[in-house]
Amino acid sequence: MERRLGTWARMPLPRWLIDYKPAWLRDDLAAGATAAAVIVPIAMAHATIAGLPVLAGLATVIFPTLAYALLGTSRVLSVSTTSTIAVLVASAWSEVAAQSSPGQAAGIASTLALLAGAMLVLASVARLGFVANFISGPVLVGFKAGIGLVIVLDQVPKLLGVHIEKTGFFRDAAAVAAQVPELSAPTLVIGMSVMAIVFAGRRWWPAGPAPLAAIVLASLAVALLGLRDAGVDTVGAIQGGIAAPSLPRLDHAGELWLAAAGIALMSFAESIAAGRAFTPPGETRPASNRELAATGAGCLVGSFFGAMPCGGGTTQTAVNLSAGARTQCAALTTAAITVAAIAFLGSAIAYMPRAALAAVVIAYSIGLVNLGEFRAIRAVRTTEFRWAVIAFSGVLVLGTLRGILVAVIASLLTLLHQANNPPVHELRRKRGTQIFRARSPDHPGDEAWPGLLVVRPEGRLFFANAERVGDKMWALFQQAAPGIVVIDMSGATDLEYTALTMLSAGEERLAREGAQLWLAGLNPQVLGIVRQTPLGRKLGAERMFRSVQEAVEVFERDGPAATPQAA
Repeated sequence: MERRLGTWARMPLPRWLIDYKPAWLRDDLAAGATAAAVIVPIAMAHATIAGLPVLAGLATVIFPTLAYALLGTSRVLSVSTTSTIAVLVASAWSEVAAQSSPGQAAGIASTLALLAGAMLVLASVARLGFVANFISGPVLVGFKAGIGLVIVLDQVPKLLGVHIEKTGFFRDAAAVAAQVPELSAPTLVIGMSVMAIVFAGRRWWPAGPAPLAAIVLASLAVALLGLRDAGVDTVGAIQGGIAAPSLPRLDHAGELWLAAAGIALMSFAESIAAGRAFTPPGETRPASNRELAATGAGCLVGSFFGAMPCGGGTTQTAVNLSAGARTQCAALTTAAITVAAIAFLGSAIAYMPRAALAAVVIAYSIGLVNLGEFRAIRAVRTTEFRWAVIAFSGVLVLGTLRGILVAVIASLLTLLHQANNPPVHELRRKRGTQIFRARSPDHPGDEAWPGLLVVRPEGRLFFANAERVGDKMWALFQQAAPGIVVIDMSGATDLEYTALTMLSAGEERLAREGAQLWLAGLNPQVLGIVRQTPLGRKLGAERMFRSVQEAVEVFERDGPAATPQAA
């Protein structure tokens, strides 16, 4: 391979380009063109979410895409704009400079992209890719649902052709309701028509250019019917083309760094989630630390050309995959088509109604509010459902930027709750087998032994949960009043000193009650630790067993009740 590629193999090129096969080009060009028809309108719509000129959204399709194509590890991930990042950008610049002009807002957005990109690259250098795992799935579901509602409410005034002063989610909702009698009928008709076309396209032609077709039809209607005179607000002509490279201003960097950190976290979380979700079967999942660098580079490069912070979006990635993208050449095709759109369609964009962009945003954002996911979480674990609701409420009550903090704190509290409250099960044996499972009314015929209690704690046993685990096991002992307690340690991944102290104290307490403590199923690491303690020497080989089955066999042979009975 090295001899065949010659000079090319020694250049810092991405693997997909070195291994590229001409037979892939047709598929990549077709997929890139299809994706552009979806991504370009969405990017302009996301720019309006952020309160920026549509050119900022288009720039975010071009430059981050180029950077990710060179550095990223997913062949189908599309890195450009996302609705979540757009609403965070809007919240950030409005807090820093509420009366900013669109040009000033675009400058602040570029500063955010620079800061967020730098943070992502530094996190990659520090190999912090694992941090994405600290936002739990349920908390992310709640956070994105809250973001979805915020986005939809933000776009409703544009859909109705009315204006409100933004002061907070609930007050904004009341203000929109008060403005309903003043709505513009032509604006509403255009917006609802675009939304209907987008929904129909997503249902019957998921990979089709429904957003583009809908916006083109809406723009034609405005131009041919003179709807601007009827009060339909339009985007206006794009002033100039792609911005010349320039260093983003750092005037507000001190005020923006916290918002940039939140945007960086969400950018990476969304990117890695989309990349993993759409990895084709049999292919390697995206490498977390490399993805940090690639996404960060996309933000950094884009910041010099007036782009917003970027991230991997699920919608555009799904379109890329379903359209048959073979490599990142498809994404480069999308970027090239976006450049052409800026160069040749600037005057046509002047007739694009803002209600049409709002309709596209609503159509693609409403899916963030997924009640089915909430129901699924609640069906499995009520605790995680509560954390999802907390994250959801945090966004609506405290705002999007503070909502990120709520989401992170909720995730960490979930982790602490799970670590500090490990389950402790009373075990029974499935009749006719050597399978031990948690006592359950669903298995009334499982075997138990009078005078013997088998319990199994799960997870790492350490100082924060040792007392709680001990209390749970003692409660089971008091209910059963056995002569022997077997603790199945096969589910304990580690045993810290405080937990060892708890076990030793428990053994002494059982002895005072006339009962014995046996240990079973210790993994080699835990067994080595226990053997070095006074507890291990006290138990000796006679009361430590390789498995629960072995301990039960000894009990059946020597214990007070040798014959197992149904519980």
